[in-house]
Amino acid sequence: MNEVYEFIKSCGTYYLATVDGDQPRVRPFGTIDIFDGKLYIQTGKVKDCSKQLATNPKAELCCFKDGTWLRLFGELIDDDNRDARKHMLDAYPNLRGMYNEDDGNTQVLYFKNAKAVFSSFTSAPKTIEF
Repeated sequence: MNEVYEFIKSCGTYYLATVDGDQPRVRPFGTIDIFDGKLYIQTGKVKDCSKQLATNPKAELCCFKDGTWLRLFGELIDDDNRDARKHMLDAYPNLRGMYNEDDGNTQVLYFKNAKAVFSSFTSAPKTIEF
């Protein structure tokens, strides 16, 4: 999982796909964190993304750097742990202008049943599950 985290972090921006009814939805994200042995992302509860994940927790993340891309898919599980929210916001202090661990809006979600596939045009795919 650490290798997946480090790659996503080094990319800066990744794209997260969710499902809205029968329509895929993709948007850029930039938050990634490890807390209590789990890989987390962050969003706001008022956003469509949060509502879509509440209806269907299956999601896929994709990012690209230096000729290698990563696809990470699994279920994103809401974690209402204040310490997890604080850990995320401490890792991204620039978000504190919009979010606070006690604002009722900040949401952190962790990957469950995750499968990450690193791919490139020059090497065989590498799969990591956690």
